[in-house]
Order: sequence, then structure tokens, then C-alpha cells
Amino acid sequence: MQNVEFKSELRDLPLARNVCRSMGASLIGELRQTDTYFRIPNGRLKKRETEGEPTEWVFYERPNRITAKVSNFTIYSEHRALERFGRVPLPVWVVVRKVRELWLIANARIHLDQVETLGRFLEFEALVSRDCDVEAARGCVGELRAAFGPCLGEAIDCSYSDLLARDSEGAAGDV
Repeated sequence: MQNVEFKSELRDLPLARNVCRSMGASLIGELRQTDTYFRIPNGRLKKRETEGEPTEWVFYERPNRITAKVSNFTIYSEHRALERFGRVPLPVWVVVRKVRELWLIANARIHLDQVETLGRFLEFEALVSRDCDVEAARGCVGELRAAFGPCLGEAIDCSYSDLLARDSEGAAGDV
């Protein structure tokens, strides 16, 4: 599967919620998630545990850049992940804990995230499908960026796992 993603710092949470409502986005709910990232040779692998939901494993490949980027991903059930990645425990790289407010509009997900130790972020994900090719998904993300402009802080070029790893490497150097 593919989607087009964009992430930035979130300056104003109440304003972001108002923009969601004014656009007609539907609030799905608040999700408490723990993403455990594993060291693997290629791509990224995370085990996503969401309170009240089945555990998912997500393998993805995506470039790190500030602009909207295409992500190729596969979601595995716990059983399928064990078949695909083996039963031997993988080395843990970093753990990301967040509270995600999830909104949906058309084929796009809007994430208002509070990431433990990092702060607030806004993320857009437009799913690529037969009805929405990559360029249409990029257009959707561009429209969302324009609508949420006053809420956006600095664009983020990488995943929360990268940000946490950078912080922990910096902290280790301070000791």
C-alpha cells in the first residue's frame, strides 16, 4: 500500500481542531499508542500497540524529507508478523509513546499528536488508491497544508523515532 505523508510541529491545537470541524472532518477518537521500532537491515519496522485495539506490525519505506513524501507500507497482524519476521526477538531501536487525535476527511487522515518528550505534531496521510493516484494524494496533502497553515510550525523531515533517537544520542553526549 502507499500513502502521501506530511508532518510538522503543531502550534495551536484548539485552532487545528476548529479547522478540522470547518472542513467537515470526522473525529474518530483519541488513540493511545506505543510504537516499538526494531533494528532491521532495510526499511522500518514498528510494532504498534493501541489501547483497545489488536496489535499491528507496520513495515514501511519512506525517504526523510520535509516535503510531502510517498510511503510504501504493509500492515501485518501479530501472527503474520511472526511468520514474516521470525520468532526470535528483534533488537529494539526506540519506543515512541503518543496520544493521537484521529480525524478523517475523504481519503485523508489528520493526526493531532502529543508525543511523549517531543511535543505536539500535525500529520497528514492521504491514501493512494485506484480512485486517488499519487498526484491526487499530493494535491490532497497540499490542500490540507494550506488549510492548516496558521497551525503549522516547522516541517519535520523524519519519523518520531528519528527525533527520539537524536534526542537520546544528544543526551548521551551531554553526560
